Amino acid sequence: MLKVLTYRISEKEDQMTINDFLHSKGYSSHLIVHLKKTESGITIDGALKYITYRLCEGELLTIRILETTSSENIVPTAMPLDIVYEDDDLLVINKAPDMPVHPSQGNYSNTLANGLAHYFSLQGRNFTFRCINRLDRDTTGLMILAKNMLSGCILSDMVKSKKIQREYLAIAKGMVPDEGVIEAPIGRLDGSTIERCIDYEKGDHAVTHYRRIKYGNGHSLVALKLETGRTHQIRVHMKHLGYPLPGDFIYCPDFSTISRQALHSWKLTFFHPLTEELMKFEVPLPDDMKAIL
Repeated sequence: MLKVLTYRISEKEDQMTINDFLHSKGYSSHLIVHLKKTESGITIDGALKYITYRLCEGELLTIRILETTSSENIVPTAMPLDIVYEDDDLLVINKAPDMPVHPSQGNYSNTLANGLAHYFSLQGRNFTFRCINRLDRDTTGLMILAKNMLSGCILSDMVKSKKIQREYLAIAKGMVPDEGVIEAPIGRLDGSTIERCIDYEKGDHAVTHYRRIKYGNGHSLVALKLETGRTHQIRVHMKHLGYPLPGDFIYCPDFSTISRQALHSWKLTFFHPLTEELMKFEVPLPDDMKAIL
């Protein structure tokens, strides 16, 4: 897959090295090395240039990002995909329940990565799996996938700098307080490779904001925003608060109302990694969560 980008050098960018210019546009060092190995990867007005070259106002810098390989060990598997948005740089998908994000032991062919590999194979395109915001197997909702090396670099940096705003909806047992903040460090439970717990001595800083939207049938519909992104953060914090999510096989194995944890990534807001256009996406609460209320 080939992506070509052109940049007209401004007065402000005059005398910047190509290396510094590309870093300012979100290119990683790894991607710049890739460009150096690509035929005609970095050119000025058609002439090949080193990254130490100093740019001049008015010049046209052309970048060719050529990807010829695909992710290894991801078997293309036909499956329904709920694609909310797609362009040349990214995909936004509404992930279904009971769908692992990427292959692991015991899940080689029934993951989101396998479905996307098949989707791209039908188009005759290379596929590298670049998942920007992962969700647990049974958490539903919005996910961002980068389609090329540059969008992957920029979106990953946006996650680190908290420029991608995510909001979740959860069903919790009991009447959750109107709103509040849970600030409690999360660590791995001793003796477990999966389970997390509140650990004030060795845990990582974790902050969750919550707001009750509705109460019914002994359960609360809660909107949640994360300041941090710890493994199982919402599930652990809500249990710590005293209002666990039903259907959670680790933290609240009560399957009387739902067969999976009642958690849904319903809203995403971010600026497009290349066009800088404001992107807003929302998907409704799944039927199995609605039924609890």
